[in-house]
Amino acid sequence: MSFLEPVEERSGAAELRAASYRLLRLKRGATCVDVGCGAGYAVAELARKGLKVTGIDADPEAVEAARERAPGAMFHVAHSDDLPLEDESMDGYRAMRLFHLLEDSVPTIAEARRVLRPGGRIVVGGRDYGFVMITSSDQDLTDVIRLGLESHTVSPRAVRDLRDVLLDAKFHDVEVVVHTEVVTDHKQMTTQLKAAANAAVEKALITKEDADGWLAEQAARARRDRFLAAVPTLLVAATAA
Repeated sequence: MSFLEPVEERSGAAELRAASYRLLRLKRGATCVDVGCGAGYAVAELARKGLKVTGIDADPEAVEAARERAPGAMFHVAHSDDLPLEDESMDGYRAMRLFHLLEDSVPTIAEARRVLRPGGRIVVGGRDYGFVMITSSDQDLTDVIRLGLESHTVSPRAVRDLRDVLLDAKFHDVEVVVHTEVVTDHKQMTTQLKAAANAAVEKALITKEDADGWLAEQAARARRDRFLAAVPTLLVAATAA
């Protein structure tokens, strides 16, 4: 929860959620499930739009926080490949920041197809860590350290395959939208930068001296207002057959 809530409150997060709602194209009274709902920001916002929303997350602590944020919604503790929902019971399905945690996206998308009515809308996506850009005087070293960032997730590049997975699952009208978060505040990414550098050292991709020097350079860039990173998020939307 110490990670989820700050992520949803960062600059651009509300805009990204709103973009996913537009892609859902749901009218008041429609049913929608938000899988991997986290702290319930999207559930609460969709409920305020007049939707009948169900939030699902595998983390009981996240579900408890989400219940407090959206007391009128339904919630379940469950995994994305085994939803406690009836067949063809949903008009909309949303899942963000989930697929980098899964070894295989196919069972989750198959379950989404099961619970969606014909003509129902799905919007899935998340960050593709392979496309993260961080400026540096040594871009080759930075690219290696970015591999350390990727090592913190199960499937860091999973979202780039979601279009294929949806088409294979017989969804149609598949649309891909890319939102890029531009970060110039070093403090916003300090934890991730340190984790990436340390992971690269642990995997023997670089030395501890390399990591310390790179982190010092990023801090120095920040003091001169020269820190810059770009983090893309892919949104993939489709319609159930």
